[in-house]
Amino acid sequence: MQIPGWLRRLVVVDDGVLDEQFSLTNGTNRSNRSEGGAQGATETGGQPDEPEVTAREPGEVVVRRPKPVRELIREAERGRSVPVTGDKLPADIDEAQAMLKHIFHLPQNKDIVIREFFIGTEPRIKALAVFVDGMSDKNIINTHILEPLMILTQLGHEQASHTMDTVKAALLPGNQVVEFDCWKDVTAGILTGSTVVFVDGCASALMVETKGWEHRMVGLTQTEAVVRGPHDAFTESFRANTALVRARLRSENLVTEMLSVGRLAKTDVAIMYVAGLTNEQLVQEVKRRIQAIDVDYLAESGLLEQFIADNPYMVVPQSLSTERPDRIAHMLSEGHVAIFVGNNPYVLAVPVVFWTLMHSPEDAYLQWPFGTFLRGLRWVSLLVALLMPALYVAITNFHPEMLPTDLLLAIAGSREQVPFPVILEVMLMEFAIELIREAGIRIPSAIGPTIGIVGALIIGQAAVQAGIVSPLLVIVVAVTALASFSIPNYTLGFGVRLLRFVFLIAAAMFGFYGITLTFCLMLARLAVQRSFGVPIFAPVTPSMGASPDVLRRGQAFMMNKRPSYLQTRDTRRQQKYTRTWSATSPRNQDNRNDGGDA
Repeated sequence: MQIPGWLRRLVVVDDGVLDEQFSLTNGTNRSNRSEGGAQGATETGGQPDEPEVTAREPGEVVVRRPKPVRELIREAERGRSVPVTGDKLPADIDEAQAMLKHIFHLPQNKDIVIREFFIGTEPRIKALAVFVDGMSDKNIINTHILEPLMILTQLGHEQASHTMDTVKAALLPGNQVVEFDCWKDVTAGILTGSTVVFVDGCASALMVETKGWEHRMVGLTQTEAVVRGPHDAFTESFRANTALVRARLRSENLVTEMLSVGRLAKTDVAIMYVAGLTNEQLVQEVKRRIQAIDVDYLAESGLLEQFIADNPYMVVPQSLSTERPDRIAHMLSEGHVAIFVGNNPYVLAVPVVFWTLMHSPEDAYLQWPFGTFLRGLRWVSLLVALLMPALYVAITNFHPEMLPTDLLLAIAGSREQVPFPVILEVMLMEFAIELIREAGIRIPSAIGPTIGIVGALIIGQAAVQAGIVSPLLVIVVAVTALASFSIPNYTLGFGVRLLRFVFLIAAAMFGFYGITLTFCLMLARLAVQRSFGVPIFAPVTPSMGASPDVLRRGQAFMMNKRPSYLQTRDTRRQQKYTRTWSATSPRNQDNRNDGGDA
């Protein structure tokens, strides 16, 4: 039987095709079938970048050995002639333009714009304006750089040594103009959206603030919604995020220090703290950890969190990630350090303790009985989300005597038709819930919530009717999922979801004993964990004096001291007596008692 041609083409490979494929090898990227052509190119002085061509006899097997990646990197670095970071700018404008074309790979790179123009009329001085198309505001460049320099003629016959000073002081109306004489600073300024002006005869350049790329406006919070409180959230604009915090914490002592991370592409990282309040050792430790990061590119604050965490293998977060400016402002006033990452809508606050992860900004905006009730509800939800499936497995398999007889008979009757063991039944339902949750996030937002609700109802009802799972287990898994949604911190919620399976396995193996042992091991491990030198269970263990803002929410007028574990330079947040106008104030009562005794 003859094989069809289309099927033969699917399973048969022509050896000649391999000669045309690209490969990183010691020799050639592809073989040239013309041996004479290769020799002619070599003898006539062909381009040095052309690959060497090796001829082979028909049927000869050529072994191609790939180059190690390190050798390729070394060859690429030897072939570069990029200026060293400490190289100074040349005074000749043509030499500067040639170097700019080399650094930014012009004319292949179409994003970099080099605008040539002349300053003044008598004598005319050549100048360059360099910016990134799409990251700079062209209206600002036209009205605040090009028009003043091309139309105004106050330079006259100024000497070259004074030209740059005149341009900076009298001709550029930009609100931020900085002079640099190093290629490192000039390149970084261009890539951040500023416009750099070169003037012929001057061994320096002016960087003008012209940032104006498109970004998302300030909107509502996505993961930390509250009923009472501010609803604005951080955006991908770096300066907008710092301004949102400064708009709330209007203090001259609020300091923002700028750092950069990355070798291939620099990412702006800002450290914000209150000078005179925050512990200086904490600030230095944060800067030390960030400066020690050696990576090509830092894309998101979640990556930065992994680099600076005390123990990156812990499932409990060691820094607070939030999108709420009011929460960052409050934590700065307590003595924490905030870390901003460029083009990222989440801000990190360090150090953090476990109790803070269960707090919500809304707790402080409500009266203390309501805030305390909400916190108590969250603590119960945390235990339910962590232990409820494990307790169900342990009671069903090992400790049925813990249940009343009627309830035990109801559970046994509901599981009479179920063909699977309890642990497998629970694992299947937990996997289904996690699958529905992940699918609800990835599905487009228009139908995502609907698919999650309908999917859970249909799968649960169908599983019960088919006899695969018991009705009581559906209730247990549904309550566990609802409890996990009440955890305010998204990263902590992930940790609880993972630890839930650990407790399930321990309960299936040893019952209550396995749950108790695993819980003790978890508490012991967390008790020795630190976040930037602060015990994660402080101020409970080790015991430290603190305001009533740990497990419960205290009265706002009684929380006079800042958290003691932060070792702030100013420990008092407010005066001892703040309700002096009230007749029930302790201060007024003390005065009346003193008067009565007298």
